[in-house]
Amino acid sequence: MPKSISERIAYVKDRFGSAFPEPGGGSLQFISSPGRIEILGNHTDHQHGLVITSAVNLDKLGAVRKNSKNEIRLCTEGYPPNKIDLAGIKVIETEYNSSEALIRGVVHGFQLRGYEVGGFDAYLISDVLNGSGLSSSASFEVWVAAAINTLFCGGEVAPVEIAKICQYAENVFFGKPSGLQDQLACAVGGILFIDFEDTENPQIEKFDADFSGYDICIIDSGGDHANLTDQYAAIPEELGEISGYFGKQWLREVDKEAVLKAVPALRKNFGDRAVLRALHIFAENERVLTAREALSKNKVDAFLQMVKASGRSSFMYLQNVSIAGEVKDQPLAIVLALCEELLGGEGAYRIQGGGFAGTVEVFVTKNRIADFITDVEQAIGKGCCHVLSIRTNGAMLIS
Repeated sequence: MPKSISERIAYVKDRFGSAFPEPGGGSLQFISSPGRIEILGNHTDHQHGLVITSAVNLDKLGAVRKNSKNEIRLCTEGYPPNKIDLAGIKVIETEYNSSEALIRGVVHGFQLRGYEVGGFDAYLISDVLNGSGLSSSASFEVWVAAAINTLFCGGEVAPVEIAKICQYAENVFFGKPSGLQDQLACAVGGILFIDFEDTENPQIEKFDADFSGYDICIIDSGGDHANLTDQYAAIPEELGEISGYFGKQWLREVDKEAVLKAVPALRKNFGDRAVLRALHIFAENERVLTAREALSKNKVDAFLQMVKASGRSSFMYLQNVSIAGEVKDQPLAIVLALCEELLGGEGAYRIQGGGFAGTVEVFVTKNRIADFITDVEQAIGKGCCHVLSIRTNGAMLIS
């Protein structure tokens, strides 16, 4: 696939013409929606906590144009085409976990806000890595929303509202009770501090930090996400047991000192792992605040110390690096151990996203990056290490 933006636009324009050769209703528009990384705040968002996240330079790029039909026809390269009839948009349970559900849900989100969405054709290409924790699904949702905003809303719908529409699509039409972090990162862009105390109106700050001395890598551990639902679900379940003991729904509502005083009773009632996971959440929120302060003063080294501490806490207390009871296969743990050896105390590394399988996020000094990639790929596999950069802009129309 072509790499430069001009080559990619020419490529997607050509593919659009092949997929939709008939005349359309207006000019062809090009829209880009980024992927994202979670920099700090591992599993804090579903506890109404704090996170630092960022859009990255990998994106979904697509050409879009109105059509004369009352339907959306969308092709994503490498996948079956999607066709959505706009008559009577509603939830279809048999479409759960499908791209059709996401498109339908985004359309309905705009309709609920009083916008009339018409038919359009679209062709997308993507270099957002599936299963990498870069939020390919959120990038897709936000792309669809940005296309509708451009074609039918005059671009007047703000990025935060775009993110809420996409979360609605994922929760209601797609059948996944996700938070808002991924969609906000893709819609707003840049490095974001987000406070989810009020999930309907999260507090957002955008930072322009100077990471010019570092490359950001995502390392695919080779672990398989399949059959890990129980592992993921156990985290909010156990945290809910701890908060419920104090009559609260979320740990954000619980006082840390009260938890520390109640450790004997909490261990007896819910087990040690639940207590350790709760302590991770409290400390992780504090780390995010410290990192936010460092970002505001452009103290990159102090910021990276919090990133590294976050990774250690996920390993030791949240315990979402290795699958419970698994002895032979611990791919994320191996990658983390290699990063510690290869970085020589510089930079930072941590688990990326939900955990148990997937990827590790690494900040590598530029003088080490070539050797680092060579050594990691020799140990883990060719092509496992992907170099990214921070993207300042969220989903946008490319003029």
